[in-house]
Amino acid sequence: MSAPNTTIDAIYKTDALIAEDIDAYLETHQHKSLLRFITCGSVDDGKSTLIGRLLYDSKMIFEDQLEALQSDSKRVGTQGQDIDFALLVDGLAAEREQGITIDVAYRFFATEKRKFIVADCPGHEQYTRNMVTGASTADLAVILIDARKGVLVQTRRHSYLAKLIGIKNIVLAVNKMDLIGYSQATYEAIVADYMSFAASIGIDHFTAIPISGFKGDNITANSPNTPWYHGAPLIEHLETVEIDLVSDQAKPLRMPVQWVNRPNLDFRGFSGLIATGSVKPGDAIRVLPSGKTSTVSKIVTLDKELDEAVAGQSVTICFADEIDCSRGDVIAAADAPPEVSNQFESTIVWLDDDPLHVGRAYWLKLGTQLVSATVQEPKYTVNVNTMEHLAAKTLELNAIGVVELATDKPIVFEAYADNRALGGFILIDKITNRTVGAGMLHFSLRRAQNVHWQPTDITREAHAGLKNQKPCVLWFTGLSGSGKSTIANEVEKQLNLMNRHTFLLDGDNVRHGLNKDLGFTEADRIENIRRVGEVAKLMADAGLIVLTAFISPFRAEREMVRKMLPEGEFIEIFVDTPLEVAEARDVKGLYKKARSGALKNFTGIDSPYEAPENPEIRVNTVEMTVQEAAEHIIKQILPLK
Repeated sequence: MSAPNTTIDAIYKTDALIAEDIDAYLETHQHKSLLRFITCGSVDDGKSTLIGRLLYDSKMIFEDQLEALQSDSKRVGTQGQDIDFALLVDGLAAEREQGITIDVAYRFFATEKRKFIVADCPGHEQYTRNMVTGASTADLAVILIDARKGVLVQTRRHSYLAKLIGIKNIVLAVNKMDLIGYSQATYEAIVADYMSFAASIGIDHFTAIPISGFKGDNITANSPNTPWYHGAPLIEHLETVEIDLVSDQAKPLRMPVQWVNRPNLDFRGFSGLIATGSVKPGDAIRVLPSGKTSTVSKIVTLDKELDEAVAGQSVTICFADEIDCSRGDVIAAADAPPEVSNQFESTIVWLDDDPLHVGRAYWLKLGTQLVSATVQEPKYTVNVNTMEHLAAKTLELNAIGVVELATDKPIVFEAYADNRALGGFILIDKITNRTVGAGMLHFSLRRAQNVHWQPTDITREAHAGLKNQKPCVLWFTGLSGSGKSTIANEVEKQLNLMNRHTFLLDGDNVRHGLNKDLGFTEADRIENIRRVGEVAKLMADAGLIVLTAFISPFRAEREMVRKMLPEGEFIEIFVDTPLEVAEARDVKGLYKKARSGALKNFTGIDSPYEAPENPEIRVNTVEMTVQEAAEHIIKQILPLK
């Protein structure tokens, strides 16, 4: 009976040793620093192959993965014992079929000295938006160049974006050296060419390494094929490059609030990731944008209280006083708060197939803050090849432009160069919910600080009371020829007979004066409605019942005007007339011109009309006369006080 017991004891001892080894391994890796980096460059420069090689050489591939990789390599045509390392990263079926990278692929690996998260970014220009996504959190960028092709357009574009996004560590990896016979002269010519370009965009330092991702030259060890190269191999450089974390901790405290932690009535804290600085119990803090102050009573995590928390930690901070603080606010050092503003200069990288609609309201998300924002016509766009500043009316896909933008309420920010967390934002289309742009705030515009709202003693309520009516905006929308102006005119006549104070803003009339400088492009239509909305708001403030008769084809702009007014004062009236009926009327002969091609950007023909989804009032001019439609509208809006 002793033998089995001895065997069991040996198994237990072996399991214990294995457990100790695992614990020791995890403990060692837990305290390693983490480097996030991206690989980018032009199409087929070997980015995916390089990452696959790094994973393979760092022994981060399981046996079954290696077998599948070898099998896939044979299937796609790799000969002999060679492995197509790109297949480790190109996970999408479309990527494998085309032999290109489409999406950003994130991979984790580790060496004895450091942990890494690497993002493999697509090289095609149409997927530049994916590269921006991968670069947004990176500490280092590996810019790959095919040694046979040299510096290309995408090399320049990705380098410029890396600089723009604030990546300070750049590695120039001249790849496929094996295909040019490891020529030192070719390598040095490429480095010199890149150095000239880098200097022009403000990259004053980069590390150049000649490599072959496929053959493994200068990846984990110096290659005998490049005896003239005396620098470190790529992996050694990645292990030893300095990450600028200390400076973040030395900056003043900034913590965007993600949520209010209230598990019970006895606890109320504010949770988030500390972007910069450090905080201790007893520190004075300021909550922005309100400006309320308090002191920190305690700092907690999931399982313990902390004596101090620093940049990079996710914590819950409790205050000594009951002050208002919610998601989107920023907890900052009381004596060194960030700025608050609502107008900015910024650089935007446009990421959507549809161009920027100047004047249209988009959602702007900066950290945990979400506000409505409008973008003005670009000051200029940047040609990444020549660094020229080019005039532009809008931003197309992948364009990089400097613009002014305004938010509907003040936000807490810092210049992107000083703080990524409070300076980097995305723009989201309100209708489609697509992310359409990524931007970097530079500074607040002086007019945002110098122009203030002047309070007046006579309120809008007083204006309305004097007229004995409730102000509102009756917003008539519909196709050209639907009957908007005719019905609006009839409604105003009936309101006038009821002794109501009104004013009618008609689309054609407004274009004779206020908007005579605007055409009928999509951008001009947006600006047309924005101006009319501002005028209608002022008239409603004066206590009037305002009627507007405009095609106003886009839901986003009608919604923009709705948000200008107090709840319940914007009444959308859809004059619902089928296109064929409106075209048959063709009172002004516009449809005929549009059909012949003589009139461009005509709504319903070659420019879209987005019908209201939930209008307050709908009138059908096929079923109703003008008189009946007017009476129906007035019944719906009564009582007027």
